[in-house]
Amino acid sequence: MADTFLFYDTETSGLNRAFDQILEFAAIRTDLQLNETERFSARIRLRPDVVPSPQAMLVNRIRTDRFSSGRCEYEAMREIHAQVNRPGTTSIGYNSIGFDDEFLRFSFYRNLLPPYTHQYANHCRRMDLLPIAIIYWLYRGDALRWPVLNGKASLKLEDIGALNGLFTGRSHDAMSDVEAALRLARILSRDRKMWLYLDGCFRREVDAQRAEELPPVIQSGLGPHPLALLAGSEFGTRLAFQVPVLSIGYSIPYPKQTLWLRLDLPNLQETRIESPADTTWVVRKRFGEPAILLPPHARYIERIDLDRRQCMQKNLEWLESHPHRFERIILHHRHYRYPFIPDLDVDAGLYQNGFFSRPDEALCREFHAVDLPGKVDRVGRFSGREARSLAARLLFRNYTAELPAPLRAESAAFLERIRRGEPMLDFNGNPRRIPQSALSEINQLQPTADPGTEPSGILAELERYIRNRFVNDMDEGPT
Repeated sequence: MADTFLFYDTETSGLNRAFDQILEFAAIRTDLQLNETERFSARIRLRPDVVPSPQAMLVNRIRTDRFSSGRCEYEAMREIHAQVNRPGTTSIGYNSIGFDDEFLRFSFYRNLLPPYTHQYANHCRRMDLLPIAIIYWLYRGDALRWPVLNGKASLKLEDIGALNGLFTGRSHDAMSDVEAALRLARILSRDRKMWLYLDGCFRREVDAQRAEELPPVIQSGLGPHPLALLAGSEFGTRLAFQVPVLSIGYSIPYPKQTLWLRLDLPNLQETRIESPADTTWVVRKRFGEPAILLPPHARYIERIDLDRRQCMQKNLEWLESHPHRFERIILHHRHYRYPFIPDLDVDAGLYQNGFFSRPDEALCREFHAVDLPGKVDRVGRFSGREARSLAARLLFRNYTAELPAPLRAESAAFLERIRRGEPMLDFNGNPRRIPQSALSEINQLQPTADPGTEPSGILAELERYIRNRFVNDMDEGPT
């Protein structure tokens, strides 16, 4: 099968990858010359356990009457999984690796589908137009008209699209955003040399080879340390989206992560042996993923302001003259582990709990292949607690009315936990949105929405939905 791009976008019930859900998915498949070959879209019903974010509903303008329309999440995710896993597919969107793809991962995981295969299996991979646009903004400024808001560059798709006529529909509609992203890619790809270079930034082996070719500027007892630049949206307009960094090797607990020490922060020279984390900032990067790695050529370094260039030079001299502190910095970050969340909810367990056992993976494949009674029969066969809990939640989220009494009772108990605002934590230790906090947010937003306008109507409808679905005259105060 020929290699293809799959341009895609999602609209979601909120920003939490583990607890919110995709409500709209849209995609356009193209050949490698960006000629459209087919389209795919899915509208997904709101799960019964999701409390939507009021702010998200204002942004994507999804009304509550849409919550009950569309396909159930499980069936939609199986189709989406098939789309992004078609052999030779490069999934690409605007800020997709940082946002949409994480939603896909957790959606696949929650629905017992392999969460990572679309990143590497069957010649599949991912790209992201946002860091690509940043490089064009930095080094090919004539490629587009670049929006400036309040004196700062805005690289939001909605702003770039509005200024360059990329939208035919409204922004924050999934298919409209996909069409705009594809039009943007066609414009940027006119500079073929630049486009192909950036394509290589999303190929793991190419990105790794480029890192190997970087020039070492310091030699420590732990090896050579090349100098580079990293460019990405996380660094912001004030820093022109790029920072100078020094390679300090690989993470030991997470061996696919490369570690890059920021060199433009003056407090680096205040680092103490006993507390290296307090004054150092390390960027963790996997090859083939953002941020974009650039060699330290003068034409790139010159885009960093003079104060930060001078800071970089002083920090390099300080690191070389303080080898013991430098090695302590390196060892701290190489051995660093993400905090363990003891009360992590099973929906958020993808990163902390890891993969299912081989028998449970095989049972997942059986689960997808059988009818609903067969799925119910297999719930109790999973050996792992996580897989068993996810299977049970999958069934009552998508087929509640058709389930036997024990699973319906389990569903009711889970929904009661949400209704009462019982704490459930994600992989960052952030709590799941509860009805009480959503109602409080609506109360804060409602005075800013003019009566009779669409935002006012969205908020009023959402308040009624949350009260009818979750509150039922219970105490609305925090628990």
